[in-house]
Amino acid sequence: MAAETQLPEEDLLLLSAIVADHGARPSSVLQILLDINQQYHYLPKESLEWVAGQVKMPINQIYSVATFFKVFSLTPRGRTIIHVCTGTACHVKGAPKLLDRVAKDTNLKPGQTTEDLSLTLETVNCVGACASAPVVRIGEVTYSEVTPPQIAALLRTVIHQEG
Repeated sequence: MAAETQLPEEDLLLLSAIVADHGARPSSVLQILLDINQQYHYLPKESLEWVAGQVKMPINQIYSVATFFKVFSLTPRGRTIIHVCTGTACHVKGAPKLLDRVAKDTNLKPGQTTEDLSLTLETVNCVGACASAPVVRIGEVTYSEVTPPQIAALLRTVIHQEG
């Protein structure tokens, strides 16, 4: 079991509420981690240690869950995540050009986050919308049949909102 970790009071209150919503049991770990990831845009080490103690699981099992699913990150990510699908259909229909345009317009390479934690650029293997390729997901919105000029306009809007 993990030892109690010192957390700021506001974090402790937030984490306590998340655990209370789902129950302090091992079967709730995935949902608890999803909620923590949603709040912080990543899984802080101290939060994982605290959760391990609450659900009475070894920290290595918590890390196993946290590293198994691509939705989770152990490093800070931006408030807005840009996912460019690089699956076969998207690749064939122009995803490499989209990725190049996003990288150029954001000054990010896949896997990188802006210094101010506003944007993160990631690639995904498939978003399940192959008929609408190429597909880009910005935050919670999925865009279909995207062209480089369209992605440039979308990025200007996103960057303006974040700035």
